[in-house]
Amino acid sequence: MEVPALEAVRDLRERLGDLVVTTPVRRWQDLSLEAVLGAETQVFLKEELFQRTGSFKPRGALAVMLDLVPEALARGVTAVSAGNHAMAVGYAARVLGTTAKVVMPRNASPFRIEGCRALGAEVELVDDVHKAFERVHEIEVAEGRTFVHPFEGPRTALGTATLGLELSRQVTDLDAAIVPIGGGGLCAGVAAALKQAQPRCEVFGVEPEGADSMRRSLDAGSPQAIDAVRTIADSLGAPHAAPYSFDLCRRFVDEVVLVDDDALRRAMLLLFRSAKLAVEPAGAAATAALCGPLVDRLRGRRVALIVCGANIDAPTFSRHLADAR
Repeated sequence: MEVPALEAVRDLRERLGDLVVTTPVRRWQDLSLEAVLGAETQVFLKEELFQRTGSFKPRGALAVMLDLVPEALARGVTAVSAGNHAMAVGYAARVLGTTAKVVMPRNASPFRIEGCRALGAEVELVDDVHKAFERVHEIEVAEGRTFVHPFEGPRTALGTATLGLELSRQVTDLDAAIVPIGGGGLCAGVAAALKQAQPRCEVFGVEPEGADSMRRSLDAGSPQAIDAVRTIADSLGAPHAAPYSFDLCRRFVDEVVLVDDDALRRAMLLLFRSAKLAVEPAGAAATAALCGPLVDRLRGRRVALIVCGANIDAPTFSRHLADAR
C-alpha cells in the first residue's frame, strides 16, 4: 500500500501554495470546557473551518486536479457530494481554469447547493447519495470529465495529509488527535502524517452513529456499506468505505468512536458559547467525542481536535442549538 510519505506531503503543500490556507491552531481554554474535562486537559483546536470554501475539502480536490494532464483538465471534472466536496471541486475548477459538474442529493443543504453554483459549478440533483454515485459515472463516460472522488485515493489522502503535517508543526508533543470520519479520506491522511511526524500521538476517528461505515469496516476487516445515512452530520454521511482510505485508517488510526446526534448538538453549542465558533454538525464531531466516549481516557492529556467545516445556514444552525440537550 502506498503511504503518504512526509517528504511528498511537504512537496504538495508547497505546490498548493496560496490555493489553500494554513489554518490556525488555538489553545481552547474556558471554564465551560474545564467543567467537562478538568483544568489539566490541554485542548487545541485545528480550525480548518477557516479553509477556503469553509471545509478541509480543497486540500484533496486540488491534490487530485493539479496532477491532471492539460487535456483532461480542459475536459473538466465531476464529483458527488452532499455539499462540502462539491464546493471544493467547484473552487478548484475555478482557480485552475476549468469547469465542474457536480451531483448532489436533493435533500442537500440549499445553502451548500447555492454555494456550489456561486463558485461556478453546474449542479445536478438526484434522489439520494447512492443514485448520485451512479449519475456521476454516467457523466464521466458521456462527457469525458474526470471524477474527483470525495474521499478515496492516494492523491486525496496526500492532500488531507497536509492538514496533519501543519498540525504536527503547530503543536508539538501531542498525546492524541481526534479526526471526524465520513468516507475516511480526511482521517486517513491526517493520521498517516501525524503518526510519521509524532509517532507517540494516538489518533482517534469519530463517526456519527447514523453513518458508521468505517467503524463497521474496521470491525469486519474489510470495507463495508450502509443502507442509508441517518444523522444531522450530512457531510459525514458516506454510503460506504473504500479500500485505500480504509487501509490507511486500519494502519494509522488507533480507534474509531461513535457519537449520536444529541452529542453533536451539544458540542455545537459548546463550541459556539465557549470557543466562539459556529460550525456544522461534522465540525463538532471531534469535540463531541472528546466530551463523550473519550472524556476519561484523554483527561489530563494534550489533545488536538480537527474542526473540519462550517457550511451551514443560519436557521439550521439556530435550530440545532435550540435542540441541544
